[in-house]
Amino acid sequence: GEVVTWGDSFYGGDSSAVADRLAAGVCSIFGSAQAFAALKEAGEVVTWGPADCGGDCFAVADRLAAGVCSIFGSAQAFAALKE
Repeated sequence: GEVVTWGDSFYGGDSSAVADRLAAGVCSIFGSAQAFAALKEAGEVVTWGPADCGGDCFAVADRLAAGVCSIFGSAQAFAALKE
């Protein structure tokens, strides 16, 4: 499906930076205190929100491009379980 966000951008309410990647194929959404991680059907992870709460996955983006089967969130971080 498609992800639609709203609310305070400080708490993940603005996903416009990754909206093109959230337009289709999302099967689950996970949240931390202020960020979100979407799991797509092909096992790709898309994140948005404050970096210090897990909203920036740039450092591990290559490992989240495919093969993720589940995501777990804490107050300020995410962990991905791969196949």
